[in-house]
Amino acid sequence: MTDSEYHLHINLSAQTLLLKTGETIVKEYPISSAKNGPGEEMDSECTPRGKHIIAEKIGEGCEINTVFTGRIATSEIYTPEMRQQNPQRDWIITRILWLRGTEPGINQAGNVDSYKRYIYIHGTPDDVAMDKPGSRGCIRMRNADVIELFEKVSVGTSVVIQQ
Repeated sequence: MTDSEYHLHINLSAQTLLLKTGETIVKEYPISSAKNGPGEEMDSECTPRGKHIIAEKIGEGCEINTVFTGRIATSEIYTPEMRQQNPQRDWIITRILWLRGTEPGINQAGNVDSYKRYIYIHGTPDDVAMDKPGSRGCIRMRNADVIELFEKVSVGTSVVIQQ
């Protein structure tokens, strides 16, 4: 199976990400979307809806729990002690799939641009709850899950996010 056969469907109500080929579900993953709910506006800390693509894949070959700052892998490996030192931080670790909206005025361009909002699918510490909203707009996944997904998809893979 080639990467181009896959597409992703994210259901915010169910807090799931489906890896699909055609109408067949290949794998279902638990996620955590925005604590503020769905929404497209800049600085809303909401998860944008609509049609997207994976614009960039970041972190290939990085060790699990690698910490990213500004999409750059730091030399740090996340530990629970780091959370104690920075309890409000929304940790972006392990892998990043950076999304670009494809619907002008909905999630592309202007004040609703998902890419300029830095909306990702990314890894999160393993003690962060899945199946319930909690992020600042991104889609959080378990580290093992985001690594598995990262290996299966490619830049250009379609992603639909719906309520």
